[in-house]
Parts: sequence; C-alpha cells; structure tokens
Amino acid sequence: MQALPVPLMAATNHLLGQAAWARAKLTPFAGHAAQIKLPPFEAAFLIGEDGYISSPTPEAALEVSISLPAATPLLALQGKDAVMRAARIEGSAEFAEALGFVIRNLRWDAEEDLSKVVGDIAAHRIVAGTREFAAWQQQAAQSLAENLAEYFTEEQPLIARRSDIGHFSSEVDRLRDDVARLEKRVQRLT
Repeated sequence: MQALPVPLMAATNHLLGQAAWARAKLTPFAGHAAQIKLPPFEAAFLIGEDGYISSPTPEAALEVSISLPAATPLLALQGKDAVMRAARIEGSAEFAEALGFVIRNLRWDAEEDLSKVVGDIAAHRIVAGTREFAAWQQQAAQSLAENLAEYFTEEQPLIARRSDIGHFSSEVDRLRDDVARLEKRVQRLT
C-alpha cells in the first residue's frame, strides 16, 4: 500500500500540530490505517500514538477507505463541504466518523504561521486585509453577474425576464383555450 506523498503528509501534520483537539480525537485510533482514493491515485496513512499521521506499516490493515470522485479538484473550489458531500467513506464507523469530523473542522491558522515571520501585528493585518480582499472579489464577481443579467434582459434582450416568460405562457394557454372553443363552434356548424 502506497503512503501519502511526503509534502501532503507534512502539511497535514502541520495542521494537526496547530489543533490539539484534532490530535486528541485521533489518538484513540493509534495504529489504525486509512486509505484515500482519488482516481487514479490511492494513498494510505497510519494514525500515530501522538495523533499525527505517518506512513503505514506493511502489516497495518486498512480500516477505513475514503473514496473521492475524479472531480474533487473542481469541487474544492466550492469549499470543503462540497468535497465532503461527494466523498464515500467505508469501513469502521467510529474511525470513519472521527476522520470525517477532523477533516471537516481542521483549519489552517495562517495568522499563527505568518506571525513567526513578520510578527503578530503585521500577521493580523495581512490576514485581515486578505480576507477583506477576498470578500471584495466575491462581491465584485456577484455584482458583475447581476449587471450582466440585467444588461442581457433589459438593454440587449437575449435573455427573457421571468415575468415575460410567465406572461407569454399565460397568453399561450389563453390562445389554446380560444382555439379549442373555436373548433367546438366549427364542429357545431358542420
């Protein structure tokens, strides 16, 4: 069984190092192995006695398998919750539940890592500025989408408005009823 790539294992252990609660959640499962499948890759890891992950030993039996769809990189753009909804977890229920809980709730404390390089105040300001910039980008994208929708429905009508579609549908229904009544009248005359 192939182990997780070293950079991925180091990054995961770094995140676990920032979250004592996550290590405490995983510690009861020391010696248990899990496998992650993301076509065409498969990799396994072992929970250590300290709650960190390591390469599995040859005699370690896989107790949990986490299967991710091939579209996981695209789902990741929608957030961790979208990836978790698409994941299929099989095996030991308790171990799978603990892994799922840790994966859903594990967050990178970028401010903590940055503070070691630039200091606490600068790290706090950089992270706050980054969050504000990300929120601004999201708001700008939403405004652009709304403006394009308005342009294509009002100024350059390539897209029909909901009210226009409703009005058109009711007019079609009325025309159908009128034609049916006319057919009945014609049948009575003949």
